[in-house]
Amino acid sequence: MSKFTVKDGTEIYYKDLGTGQPIFFHHGWPLSADDWDAQIFFFLEQGYRVIAHDRRGHGRSTQTATGNEMDTYAADVDELTTFLGLKDAIHVGHSTGGGEAIHYAAKYGKSKVSKVVLISAVTPYMIVDANNPNGVPLAVFDDIRANTANNRQQFYHDITFPFYGYNREGADIKKGIQDNWWRQGMNGGIKAHYDCIKAFSETNFTEDLKSVDFPVLILHGEDDQIVPYATTALSAIKLLKNGKIITYPGLPHGMPTTHAAIINADLLAFIKS
Repeated sequence: MSKFTVKDGTEIYYKDLGTGQPIFFHHGWPLSADDWDAQIFFFLEQGYRVIAHDRRGHGRSTQTATGNEMDTYAADVDELTTFLGLKDAIHVGHSTGGGEAIHYAAKYGKSKVSKVVLISAVTPYMIVDANNPNGVPLAVFDDIRANTANNRQQFYHDITFPFYGYNREGADIKKGIQDNWWRQGMNGGIKAHYDCIKAFSETNFTEDLKSVDFPVLILHGEDDQIVPYATTALSAIKLLKNGKIITYPGLPHGMPTTHAAIINADLLAFIKS
């Protein structure tokens, strides 16, 4: 695996495997490229080139104190994809990564991107206001900030229960999945993770969604307790010129891991369409 240095000196860790049409994966907060293991393996077997990076401040990339916001995240992706020579690429983002993917595609990728997939994504925006009455109260994100700043080790364990739907009656709890979430989270930098909460909760991606004309697929679990689908997916689809949406009754926020076979099949069908 490799690291690429962007203009401000930040090192971005990335995986670049296989050959064929490139699929670039954008991970959620506060995780890393490793969260896409089930998709990386599947699409390598299907004959695609797969790329996944650790966002600045996350995973094995530099633990940055600055630039932990969407404009810089998108600029980092643009520098990396230009360096890798990616064309006709499909960008797939989960949660925060969905915001990063559409922000990059709208700002830099119109001649280089063929399709975008938004999975459990924070788009168009999360925070409640007069234009977003179904949004999430700021106090929820203030609580995430307080726990990240003062209780990160325990909070990164506890959040895995709603993240994967493990707090639901009869859930098949897999401790290895919880431990893998915690491992990825604790590899990142506390300052970058703290700043990223504002990036994923308060960035408004409305104009990004409205500006793109390539195909965009939205996948969202109807039991997502982290990013409610009524707040995001059902609003985002109305803004797209060329959008398609699939929602999944009962599936949680972390469905690319808990239900990888379902998500991978729908991803592949969209990519081949």
